[in-house]
Amino acid sequence: MEPSAAEELKRRTKQFGLRVIRLYRALPRNGEAQVIGRQLLRSGTSVGANYRAVCRARSSAEFVSKLGIVIEEADESLYWLEMLLDSGTVRANRLGALMAEAGELISIFAAARQTARQSLKKSKFEIQNL
Repeated sequence: MEPSAAEELKRRTKQFGLRVIRLYRALPRNGEAQVIGRQLLRSGTSVGANYRAVCRARSSAEFVSKLGIVIEEADESLYWLEMLLDSGTVRANRLGALMAEAGELISIFAAARQTARQSLKKSKFEIQNL
């Protein structure tokens, strides 16, 4: 039996957070690496936590709103990964796969939010025209 899309995304976002934790542990112990690393640690681990909250949304509007938070956290994670790369703190070969996963998660959640928004607008329109 294949996992549902929601279960697969829970797994992926958790794995993303775990990969961020491993990267943080391997960062140099200098000041700037640790500051950027803590920011990445916070945003990278919150992607999965916030996605789990999406799965518990009580309404379509709450679902859309919480998806927005997931997108923001994933995008912020990508920003901090870019900062680690562009500052020369971590080499590209160490970050490429993690950056690609962040980009994929952003794309998936942005598409889901767009679909949910359209569905929400359609249902509001149908209710108004009853």
